[in-house]
This record gives sequence, C-alpha cells and structure tokens, in this order.
Amino acid sequence: MSGLGRLFGRGKKEKGPTPEEAIQKLKETEKILIKKQEFLEKKIQQELQTAKKHGTKNKRAALQALRRKKRLEQQLAQTDGTLSTLEFQREAIENATTNAEVLRTMELAAHGMKKAYQDMDIDKVDELMADITEQQEVAQQISDAISRPVGFADDVDEDELLEELEELEQEELARELLHVGDKEEEPPVKLPSVPSTHLPAGPDSTALRMTVLGPPRSWSCQWLPLLMLLLSTTGVAGVTHYKAGDPVILYVNKVGPYHNPQETYHYYQLPVCCPEKIRHKSLSLGEVLDGDRMAESLYEIRFRENVEKRILCHMQLSSAQVEQLRQAIEELYYFEFVVDDLPLRGFVGYMEESGFLPHSHKIGLWTHLDFHLEFHGDRIIFANVSVRDVKPHSLDGLRPDEFLGLTHTYSVRWSETSVERRSDRRRGDDGGFFPRTLEIHWLSIINSMVLVFLLVGFVAVILMRVLRNDLARYNLDEETTSAGSGDDFDQGDNGWKIIHTDVFRFPPYRGLLCAVLGVGAQFLALGTGIIVMALLGMFNVHHHGAINSAAILLYALTCCISGYVSSHFYRQIGGERWVWNIILTTSLFSVPFFLTWSVVNSVHWANGSTQALPATTILLLLTVWLLVGFPLTVIGGIFGKNNANPFDAPCRTKNIAREIPPQPWYKSTLIHMTVGGFLPFSAISVELYYIFATVWGREQYTLYGILFFVFAILLSVGACISIALTYFQLSGEDYRWWWRSVLSVGSTGLFIFLYSVFYYARRSNMSGPVQTVEFFGYSLLTGYIFFLMLGTISFFSSLKFIRYIYVNLKMD
Repeated sequence: MSGLGRLFGRGKKEKGPTPEEAIQKLKETEKILIKKQEFLEKKIQQELQTAKKHGTKNKRAALQALRRKKRLEQQLAQTDGTLSTLEFQREAIENATTNAEVLRTMELAAHGMKKAYQDMDIDKVDELMADITEQQEVAQQISDAISRPVGFADDVDEDELLEELEELEQEELARELLHVGDKEEEPPVKLPSVPSTHLPAGPDSTALRMTVLGPPRSWSCQWLPLLMLLLSTTGVAGVTHYKAGDPVILYVNKVGPYHNPQETYHYYQLPVCCPEKIRHKSLSLGEVLDGDRMAESLYEIRFRENVEKRILCHMQLSSAQVEQLRQAIEELYYFEFVVDDLPLRGFVGYMEESGFLPHSHKIGLWTHLDFHLEFHGDRIIFANVSVRDVKPHSLDGLRPDEFLGLTHTYSVRWSETSVERRSDRRRGDDGGFFPRTLEIHWLSIINSMVLVFLLVGFVAVILMRVLRNDLARYNLDEETTSAGSGDDFDQGDNGWKIIHTDVFRFPPYRGLLCAVLGVGAQFLALGTGIIVMALLGMFNVHHHGAINSAAILLYALTCCISGYVSSHFYRQIGGERWVWNIILTTSLFSVPFFLTWSVVNSVHWANGSTQALPATTILLLLTVWLLVGFPLTVIGGIFGKNNANPFDAPCRTKNIAREIPPQPWYKSTLIHMTVGGFLPFSAISVELYYIFATVWGREQYTLYGILFFVFAILLSVGACISIALTYFQLSGEDYRWWWRSVLSVGSTGLFIFLYSVFYYARRSNMSGPVQTVEFFGYSLLTGYIFFLMLGTISFFSSLKFIRYIYVNLKMD
C-alpha cells in the first residue's frame, strides 16, 4: 500500500468513485465552502458594526458582539484550511488521473509491440501494469478521503458545531423564501406594439421561479423565515467590497415606455447584444413584485480599471428587428441596468422631429455607452451611464430585404470621490434620469392646516355652545315635566333628544358593517406601520421592492386586527353567526383584490410584461395568506368574540321604531356623502398630486414626515366632519346614523378615484392597454381602501360623540 493509502487507512481492494466523480465532488464541496466563507465574512462585518454601534453605551452588548466576531473568525480560518486541503486533493487526483491515462496508453502500446515482436520482454509490461494499478489505487483512495472531515481540529466542541449548523439551516430557510431560484429564464418573447423576437437560450433555460419551502418541522421553523423576511425587507441594502481588478457584474434588467412606469419588459426581448446562455440573478420577493428580472450581461467591468471603447458584440439585424428597434425608440423606451444595487438608466435610442413642410423624422440607435463609476476606498458609491459625446447609428433608409450591421461598444471610467456613503450624495442614485420631488410642499400643508383648524373650531363650537344650550334646555324641560309621562314629554319635544329610544337601535346588515369596521381598522394599522417604518429609515432607496415586501407581510400580520375588531363589535351588537362574520371579514378585501389582480396580471402576461408574476410567486403569496393571514383573522375573531361585553347603550331602546319625519334635501345621504367626502379630499388634494406622481410617475417621494403629517390631517378632518354631520342628522330626528356615518366620510375614496381619472387624462402621458388596465384597476382598489379606512374613523368618531351627548342627558 502506498504512503497516501496508509494515511487514509484504506485497503487496496476497496472500491470507490471514479476519479471524475471524485473531482466533481471536490468541486461541489469547494463551492459550498466558498459560500460559507462569504456568509462568515458577512456575519463578521455585521458583528463589527454591532460592536461599533453599541460602543461605550452598551459595553456588555459590544463585548458579546466581539466574542461572536472572534468565533466567526476562527471558523473562517478553519474553512480556509479545509478549502486549501480540498484544492490540493483535487490537483492530486487530476495529476494521478493524467498519469494513469499515460500508463494505460503505454500498456496498449506494449501489447501491440508484443504481438509484433514475440521476443519482447514480458517482465517490463508486468512492471508497467503494477505501476498503473498503484496509481489507480492512489486516485481511488484520495477520492474516498473527501467524505471524511478534513481541516478541522478534533477538539472542536460538538455543541458549537450543532449550534452553527442550526444557524446555517435557518439562514438557508430564509434565503429560500426571500430569493428567486438561480435557474436561467428565457423571458417572454411577446412585446406589444413592437415586433417580437426569440431569444437565444441554452438547453437548460427554464422559467423564472420562486422557491417554495416544504412543510415546516415546527411552528418556530414556520414563523422564523417570515420574521426574517420582515427584517430583510426593512433593512439597508448591503454594499459589496472590492479589490482592485475584481470583476464588477453588470446586470441588465428591463425596458419600457418612459411614460408608462408599470409597463416593463425584459431587456433581452429587444434585438441587443445577448449571451448564448442567459443567467438570471436571484431576486427577493419585493424585486419580483417590482417587475425586476435581472440577468447577467456581456459587459466586462473591473474595479478601478478604465476601459476605452471596447467591443461588446457584432450584430446583423434583419429589417423586422430594425423595425422593432425603431418602434421602441419612437415610444421612448428606456433601459435599466443594475451594478452593485445601483440602477443605471438611459434611452434606447434617439428621435428627432423638425419642420412642418418639409417634415423630417430621424431615428437613431445608441451603439456606444459610457459608464461612469465613482468609488470610495473599496466600495462603489455612484454609477451612471451616458451618451453625451456619442453619435447615434441611423436606422433610416433600410430596404426590406437588407441587413443592418452594428458594432456595440462601451467605455468605463472610474473616479474617486470623497463621499463615504451613497445616501450622502445629493444627485441621487440615477444621475438625474428621473425627476425628483425633494422640496416641502408648503402650499399643501398650509391649505390642510387651515382646513383642519376651521373644522376643529367648528366642532368645538358645536360641543361647547350648541350642545351646552341643548343639554341645558332639555334637562330643564325634564325637571319641569317630571310629573308627566315619558310619552307626553316625547310628544311635546323635538330635536335629537326625542330619538333617544331609537338612536342605539342596531342597524340592518350588521355583519357587513362589522366587517367594514374590522378591515378598515386593519388598513389604518397597516398604513400607519408603513409610514412609521419609512420614518425610521427602514426603506433604503437602493433596496429594490422593500416597501412591497413589507406591505405584503404587514397585511398578513395585521389580519388579526380585522378579525378582532369585527368579531368583537359583532358580538356586542347581538350578532350570532360569528363564523360567517369572520369569513366575510377575511373576504371583504381579499376577494376584490384577487379579482382585480387577476385581470391586471392576465393583461401583463398576455403582453409579455415583467410585471406579470410567475406562478411560483403567486403560490408563495397565496401560501403566506393561507398560513399567516387567514389563521390570524380566525384567531383574532375568536379573541374578539370571547372578550366582547354587551353593548353599553346609555339609553334603552323601544321595541317599536319611531317614525322618521320627512327630511330636507340638504340632509339626504347623497348631500352628506358629497360634503363629507369633499372636505377630507380637499385637505389632501395638493399633496395627492405628488403621491400620484410618485406611484404612477418617475418621482421618488422621500419626505415621509410630511406624508405622516398629511395622513394625520386626513384622519382628523374625517373625524371632525363626521361628528358635525351626525349632529345635523340627529337634530332632524333621523336616528339611522350607523351606515350614514360610514358612507359620509368614506365617500372620500370615490373622490380619490375621480381624481385618478383626472390625473390620467390631464396630468400624465400614460397610454396603452397594459398601463390603462393597471392604473384604473389599482386606483379603484385604492379608493376602496380609503373608503374602508375613513369609514371606520368616521363611524367610531360618531359613536363616541353620540355616547357623550346621551350620557350627559337626563332621562327617565
């Protein structure tokens, strides 16, 4: 047995994997160790940042972070040693395999020579055969050795290894939930209004997928990935550290019309430079929801290495492909690249129209791109792409049977900057390609504040003067007529006191009313949570789709609020079918949303847009709702039902309802809805334009403090106007205030939808079926959400007000 065989303790006649299989196993093990190295390096940086953050403020926490960092460094050193050993073993196997092949060839030659010359010395052939056998045994024994743990000390604590293994398993579970699979995708080939073209794809290209986790082993394993998803969507995007000469991967993402933000397509759907095998980047859930489909490009960029007009590819375009590019340029298609989480945007081509008679129409394609990247130390701070000094390649005058030859080139220029963090840059992350709204909108704030002060003052006057006079008059009449019967008193009085025996009569469709209140309370919590998280800086501008992911998870987690509020109030007002009430509550928003999304997603899918969600992502979202949202609604409903007390009405309700006198036209439901919806809408109308320009335009809204202030103004105005309208209704002896209070201020959602129609027609340049269907579909849902939120605020404000006035009223 050879020395290597004695080292591993294997017998000569033991069989193992072939040298090729051994090399493949070693390579797979090396990949796993490299990933573990990256994970350990990232954890070390996190612990270092934690120690720096605590410092002297929390010395104990800082010391614990440093201890964890030291242990991680030891694990990293052990991993490096294992990786070096595996590399040495792989090289030894490759050398042994090469030697075996050489000796096998010599053996065949010896047999041939033996046949040709009978007098050849057979002993030499036997020696060659012995050498071959020994080399093969060496290779086989080395391949067997890879199954044994190498590079770790024998005195490692087994508990520490188990703890580390558990952390890695939990991290892997979260990574599978957060990221899209690594398999290549062949993007859809249909591009609306632009002739489609097929993409070159490798034999193993598959559709973009989102990994769905298997059945959890325990409840802790089920909830852990969701909690880590919440943390990941609200964290700050990581920054990669580079060394001079390290490759910097540039991903191509999407293209689409400049004026249609939600209409995006894969970049490789256009006839552009494309690799033979398309490799997609793993994406988070928020990035998939945002329409991102990042794929590796042919651009070769290295850290701090300038490139001057390097050739990217040569292309021969047919007339159909040229026409596809012409139509895309005429519709102002822009592209988006991503390098180190920094977006780079630019237009696909150049269009020039001049003169009336004669009229000139020129179309040009940008075939050269200049990339400008700024770095500070070992980090990339800023990235931009420009075509400032580039002449476009004309696409005019091509005959139908003629091919157009193109040569795409690019340049890379690096420069050092003194800015240490990306957030410190004032120019933004895209170099000004999209406009930004960074100023405070004082006109909107002043207008809203004036309206709030007027309404609050108006309500204060009602509560302090009108109600005081009413209470003094009613209570005085009660003392002077105490000897009479209650019915005689009712016949001789009027106003809101006379309906005290009917004002707390439960309304019809009480189950639907409670479901509206429950879902409205849920969206109030959801909207407040999103704005507060934004105020705390949890949504970094470089982290794609973070708000989308946070909104989905918060919606699932706040389902317990809707179940609790709905079931609690439903049981208070005498509801018995609490199971049906929970089902109605969980369906009140999810069903309209699913129907709207189905139509919008189908239109995107039919037109080949990247906004169409993959089937696996849809299953993932459905799983989150089924495993988190719906169970929490049921749990909240059970708690609400069990904790509900009987409805505490300050007045008893008669069995026979009182007849309502005829009401003037200005006290009708339609007028109340008009007034109650228009006033809150006018308080936010100016700011609403900037919100629409952010959601449906190209601006980036970063003044979340102002947004929180406007949101508080909206709720305050809704509560005040609800109290005022309810008082006027009760003064007319109309006790049907339950649904009226919800509809009066909830109609603000209708005004918001009407404003969206005006914005689409007069304030935007959006067009096309894809953008139109998505805009009006989700605008209708937005108005519906505001109806639920403001209707809930309006109802509980009116209920509080009515309880107050009737508690202070003296009655028999």
